[in-house]
Amino acid sequence: MKITQLHALIVRLAQKPPIAPYQNRYNAHSHKESLLVRLETDNGLTGWGETPVDWVNKSFAGTPEDLLRKHVLGRDPFDVEAWYAESPLGSYLTSGVEMAMWDLIGHATRLPLYKLLGGKLRLKIELAACMGIRPYAEAKAIARQYVEMGFSTLKTKAGRAAEEDLDMVRGIRDGVGDQLQLRIDPNMGYEPKVAFPLARDLEKYNLQYFEQPMPREYIGEAARLRRSTRTPIALNESVTTPENVLQILQLHAADILLPDTCQCSGIIGVRKVAALAEAAHVPCVFHCCHDLGLKTAAMLHTVASTPGFTLANDCTYYGLEDDIVAPLHKIEGGFMAVPEGPGLGVTVDEGKIKKYRI
Repeated sequence: MKITQLHALIVRLAQKPPIAPYQNRYNAHSHKESLLVRLETDNGLTGWGETPVDWVNKSFAGTPEDLLRKHVLGRDPFDVEAWYAESPLGSYLTSGVEMAMWDLIGHATRLPLYKLLGGKLRLKIELAACMGIRPYAEAKAIARQYVEMGFSTLKTKAGRAAEEDLDMVRGIRDGVGDQLQLRIDPNMGYEPKVAFPLARDLEKYNLQYFEQPMPREYIGEAARLRRSTRTPIALNESVTTPENVLQILQLHAADILLPDTCQCSGIIGVRKVAALAEAAHVPCVFHCCHDLGLKTAAMLHTVASTPGFTLANDCTYYGLEDDIVAPLHKIEGGFMAVPEGPGLGVTVDEGKIKKYRI
């Protein structure tokens, strides 16, 4: 079986409250753009992949299709490990193709992805709700809404100012107490002179973790921060290659790791990270990039079949106005079922692709 056709296209879908408007330390947005990769084979099969569009245009020149076709056409989709090892396209584009390869393998074997990855360890996947930076009163109200929706865990954005972060955390705790496990994510927003006292100030709020407070290259500083505070430290942007993760683990720089396909070059890369973390007794959380239905499905299959994902996984799917798959994934009581169809187990709606393509 060989890949004979590749199409890459960008779709844009609106988001709704309580996700929208989603304010992080960089900007605020009320929509999600994703790059979709469609692969076709010489025996008539089709596979789909998804990767965030927010960052990919910073990693290459030219159009995605021109670049991808050069390196993908003629490959056997079963050779995913070779693709992971050989792709010169950067982690974002590599991951989109790899996901579509796994989808093709599933359709060729008529097996859901979780079975190809070793079988299901979890029947359903626990999700963490997400929230942008909000003032005290809004944070308090949204936290109550998430409790009513059945979520057990909340992750907020942060990173513009320490006092703003503390005010938001106070609002959440005043609103729901300890009914929600709480994570905050400054997205590398602080230098050590801010991150260290902020981590100590957060101790009384009993966070599940403080995610990537400093730039990704500050692994040694993250290790020092972890030793200086009772607030658990998580790393996401630093979690890329197995080599980087091995350094994190050797330095004891994190209590939790957050791998993602777009940062780790695909599902294979995520599972390599998870295996290293499991050996070090460090739990993993699957990171979310405001994923549409394809990448959400990939998360579900990966988490279901990988032991180390023992905590609630980030999710903003409930904040989409629509999706490009049909039917949509369902969230019940803060959990999502793992698809049972072949490959990713979801069906792309071509009509919705046309509707939302940009």
